[in-house]
Amino acid sequence: MSELEWGGQTWTLRSDRTAYWQEGRTLVVADPHFGKAEHFRGAGVPVPRGTTRHNLERLDIALRATGAERLMVVGDFFHSRGGVTEALIERLVAWRRGWDGLEVVNVRGNHDRQAGDPPAEVGVRCVAGPWRDERDGAVAFAHEPCVVNQAVAVCGHVHPAVVLEGRGKSRLRVACFYFTRRAVTLPAFGAFTGMKVVRPRRGDRVFAVGPAEVVEIRGVVGRGRRGAQPEQAVAAETVGAAVRGASGSAAGDKAAGAAGKRPGDAAGDPSGGDFEGASEDTSGGGSGSHPEASGFE
Repeated sequence: MSELEWGGQTWTLRSDRTAYWQEGRTLVVADPHFGKAEHFRGAGVPVPRGTTRHNLERLDIALRATGAERLMVVGDFFHSRGGVTEALIERLVAWRRGWDGLEVVNVRGNHDRQAGDPPAEVGVRCVAGPWRDERDGAVAFAHEPCVVNQAVAVCGHVHPAVVLEGRGKSRLRVACFYFTRRAVTLPAFGAFTGMKVVRPRRGDRVFAVGPAEVVEIRGVVGRGRRGAQPEQAVAAETVGAAVRGASGSAAGDKAAGAAGKRPGDAAGDPSGGDFEGASEDTSGGGSGSHPEASGFE
């Protein structure tokens, strides 16, 4: 876990890809994409089973550990209408019974607009974003990254990742929390989701997510289209530990916000935004670009 002060509030970044807003007693997750595996199986694509159970078990652990009174989902609760099966709804309803006193709010994302809101028995309040809690307007929640007047914004949609580089030209792409001065983009919570590499500007903060810890990658600055390199040396033992934890290898001396495009990478965001190399198309018709970090394509 990693704790920081941001936007005048205290945040705990967890290795399960959730963020806990301490003052608001709120656990925040982005992009669970419930029903994605069902969607692919319905199309005849063989994919592993058990992702819904795994996601709900992770939520159970995070909610118990934090003592959160509210679960905030910043969009894409469901993946698609075709993935919302009777079995999925039954599992969600059963899970919800175990958290009867928990407030659950979903800020609709692009996938939600196609899939529709969860049925009433699931117990999820669905709202349009950006959405602010009337008790504390200092924090806003939205699906697509944005800037909100007189508030910091907690967002999803992009599935951000960072590339760690190590000895022997080894490279590892891991999920990350991506902070600018006024917005944070959370990693996708869903176990069956893709990632897009972010390329930060000076002053942004990037926290790489390993299986047991969250590590800030310091000194990462975007430097044009050829990629980003560390502004200063990153402690080898810190980043190396993150790489070892995520890959089981000893590789890892430095970090790059995103190295240059490689063969097989998807094209960068045509809007000229700041995310590239998606292993999944998360745009859903939106640009996916970050309003405050235009230093990457």
